[in-house]
Amino acid sequence: MKLIVAVIRPDRLNEVLEALFHAEVRGLTVSRVMGHGGETERVETYRGTTVKMGLQEKVRLEIGVSEPFVAITVRALLEAAHTGDVGDGKVFVLDVDQVYRIRTGERDEAAVTPAPAPAAAPA
Repeated sequence: MKLIVAVIRPDRLNEVLEALFHAEVRGLTVSRVMGHGGETERVETYRGTTVKMGLQEKVRLEIGVSEPFVAITVRALLEAAHTGDVGDGKVFVLDVDQVYRIRTGERDEAAVTPAPAPAAAPA
């Protein structure tokens, strides 16, 4: 099992979510974050004061996947988030020792695959 953490441009989020959906990757967390990588610093003037903007707005995605989905997920992220410009982001693939689904108590592989829908009550 792996935790894939991607830091991407905010304007590429819709394309990334669509690519993950088409790759049948389900279950993720999205956070708005600030960060700095290789981008050049912006200088802005605010009320007559020059301010150096060192941090850029980014989006962080966290996706827990089983081994068969690692390559699929990484490929979807790389293709959808790519613009070719400095600041496209990074993808980190981290090992996960254990994971539990709180609702059912399932663990490990069963907890990172899509959960089956609850059975409907007979009419």
